[in-house]
Amino acid sequence: MPQTIAMTMLRTPLGEVLAGTSARGVCALEYPRPTRRRMLEARLRRWFPDAEIVEVAPDPHAPIGDWLDRYFAGARPPTSDIRLDLRGTSFELSVWQALLDIPFGRTDSYSALARKLRRPNGARAVGLAVGRNPASIIVPCHRVLGADGSLRGYGGGLERKRWLLGHEGVALDAEPRRLAF
Repeated sequence: MPQTIAMTMLRTPLGEVLAGTSARGVCALEYPRPTRRRMLEARLRRWFPDAEIVEVAPDPHAPIGDWLDRYFAGARPPTSDIRLDLRGTSFELSVWQALLDIPFGRTDSYSALARKLRRPNGARAVGLAVGRNPASIIVPCHRVLGADGSLRGYGGGLERKRWLLGHEGVALDAEPRRLAF
């Protein structure tokens, strides 16, 4: 029996986000920018090859909507409150788990994550895996900065990244600064 991935457009303070849910949990949360959407669709076809992707109306009682509402209201909903169905390479999954371990209101760097994953020269590989994160906001890729404390890429754009960090109480310097390890 083919699997179904239900895709729903949800409104947030940062604009609309596209949420995808399989029978096992949230498998996608992405800003619907054309490039990001194409990447997401290719990822879903790769990792859910037998799935039928269907667009559905937002369900006000869906766990993803509830989680996002609590997050944007200033709560710190744990990711354990929501089931995730993330699929990727073993390295990507390890990077995404490391992102889940970064606490609300805290940041880390690509190079520090690489060291934690025992890949001391793997900052670039970590950055690529962070960029492939299929569940933005929930898997907090916005909490990753450059080694000098500067904002680096974010699929939703750097202004959204800055907003999310500010929402979590992270004060960003006007000038990049060196992070203490």
